[in-house]
Amino acid sequence: MSGFVAIFRRDLKVALQRKVEVLSGLFFYLVVATLFPLALGSDLDMLRTLAPGVLWVGALLSSMLTLGRLFEADWQDGTLEQMVLTPNNLSLLVLAKILSHWVLCGMPLVLLSTVLGVMFDLPLDHALVLMGTLLVGTPILSCLGAIASALTLGLRGGGVLISLLVLPLYVPVLVFGTGAVESLASGLGVQAYFSILLAMLLPALFFSPWACSAALKVALE
Repeated sequence: MSGFVAIFRRDLKVALQRKVEVLSGLFFYLVVATLFPLALGSDLDMLRTLAPGVLWVGALLSSMLTLGRLFEADWQDGTLEQMVLTPNNLSLLVLAKILSHWVLCGMPLVLLSTVLGVMFDLPLDHALVLMGTLLVGTPILSCLGAIASALTLGLRGGGVLISLLVLPLYVPVLVFGTGAVESLASGLGVQAYFSILLAMLLPALFFSPWACSAALKVALE
């Protein structure tokens, strides 16, 4: 666990020194969320209907912006080789990097979602459900994105390849994330949607570090 904590703290410190890279995804999310109401006009019913989809798509695209840098810097400066050679479990170190990516890129989106939901005239309970789905769903995005980032490490045009790999995998998360808010608006329960998202999250947390470790070892050979 000492290696896990060390990698997690290191990634946070490095990210704080590169604030522009961290804030770019957050700024993109804010731009997407603010431009849609301007484009759609003042029809509040339409805004409330489209709000979950707009905010979820914004979170998905914002998360994708930072995936290419998840392992790239460590690969270029040799840190990744040291991680592989250390006696620490590589999967655990990769999990620390995924967690730091979510803390930096996913958690701010979760915290902003309630405020942006109110801007779309969502009722408070709907905005809280949206926040809950993002809280469960954005870690899944980070886990799946990390696998794609590891598989494309060192390849030319890796950013485009990451998009092609992760977009089909992101669709179920998007569907059930937005479906929870729509279900609540229809007077139905949201428990089933949260159960499905959790059923996606647990395997993603378990298998993604292992898959990333195998892909990174291949990339370093």
